[in-house]
Amino acid sequence: MSAGSPDAGTPLTTRGSYDAVAERYARELGGELDGKPLDRALLDAFAELAAGGPVADVGCGPGHVTARLAGLHDVRPFGVDLSPAMCAVAHRGSGLPFLAADMSALPVRSGALGGVLCLYAVIHLDPAERAAAYAEFARVLRPGAPLLVAFHTSDPQLRAGQSAHLDQWWGHRVDLTFRYLDPAAETAALARAGLALTARLDREPHPGAEHPSRRAYLLARRPA
Repeated sequence: MSAGSPDAGTPLTTRGSYDAVAERYARELGGELDGKPLDRALLDAFAELAAGGPVADVGCGPGHVTARLAGLHDVRPFGVDLSPAMCAVAHRGSGLPFLAADMSALPVRSGALGGVLCLYAVIHLDPAERAAAYAEFARVLRPGAPLLVAFHTSDPQLRAGQSAHLDQWWGHRVDLTFRYLDPAAETAALARAGLALTARLDREPHPGAEHPSRRAYLLARRPA
């Protein structure tokens, strides 16, 4: 039984919440890239920029994005997620390496990575926690290596700076906060961490393929 699962009798955490829903999450969202052509294109561009190097998919969830990276431009991806259950599901599905760790304390030596990918994971962090994560991404990247971060910016009910909270998900008790972020503020936070923006993409949701939220993608790099 995962600590923090609905039956554990302990306070819920982000880790415990994702442990509880890991199997269902993989079933529901493991094929989501099939309906997201812009995401697939961005992953291809990111992989080309990171070609030949080890790449961390941080906040990897069930590992479907990590697995897609494995077939692109000779990158060597591995997944990192706060949830051990997510890592177990991801490894079982792809055979790739996955490790459970906090994104603000990655077990990776400084300057070791050819790229860092972080899709929809920093939305669970408050501003100070995001700053710590961005500093950690900068630490583990090689000079010149890319970072691609994605997050929600608004939906029909919420705008940047607001948040949604879940206490039930697929029949499991959870405690999760989903923050909607301002791309300009996150670009500034990346710059403070020493990461220079190279591109930004804002897009509308893909109908029927995902939650109907607007999204932003920030491509940055650690200066050479």
